[in-house]
Amino acid sequence: MPTGTPTRDPETRGLRLVPVLLVLTMVSGLIDAVGYLGLGHVFTANMTGNVVILGFAAAGSPDFSVPHSATSLAAFMLGAAVGGRMAARFGGGSRRRWMRVTLATEAVLVATSAVVAFAGSGAPATTYTLIALTAFAMGLRNANVRKLGVPDLTATTVLTTTLTGLVSESRLGDGTSRRSPRRAGAITSLFAGAVLGAWLVRHHSPGVPLLVAAAVSGVLAVIASGRE
Repeated sequence: MPTGTPTRDPETRGLRLVPVLLVLTMVSGLIDAVGYLGLGHVFTANMTGNVVILGFAAAGSPDFSVPHSATSLAAFMLGAAVGGRMAARFGGGSRRRWMRVTLATEAVLVATSAVVAFAGSGAPATTYTLIALTAFAMGLRNANVRKLGVPDLTATTVLTTTLTGLVSESRLGDGTSRRSPRRAGAITSLFAGAVLGAWLVRHHSPGVPLLVAAAVSGVLAVIASGRE
């Protein structure tokens, strides 16, 4: 008979992925508050909104910038490409290690953007650097989270499908959903992140919510597990 204390599966150590992704959704709200309110009406996490804004700018609507939105889209796609490579590298092994590497990379990128925001003078170069860094980080993260395949939790701000499922499959709809709390949590997390980010941008500076976002991602990188 085997003796000794049984070893615990490393994949079960730490915080489950569902709450991790809910907190990351809140971080997305923080990041987009910085982009829209602090960087000239551009999204760097929500590419759906960014494409719409790019259309507004292309039509000549005031207060919107084609270069800003194009920079965000390009950086996001580059980040997604790198994230795809990362998923191919780590996806066949430990989910715990994979998630932690992804979150640590995001934390470094967002922390760098916070340093740029605090050190910058408001020059156009600073704005473009912040847009590129945060959009790249969100693209990289979302590519990896998508590959994880946790239902209803993509950790992005694209929640139209989540909201549709929440209502259409609730008791008001066909009553088939068993994931309503998860979907409601995703929507609430995004809202909370946007509120906090907007308050920090208005009362402090864009660097503060970026620093908070980096700290949250860094903590999650340490405590995330591989289990849902």
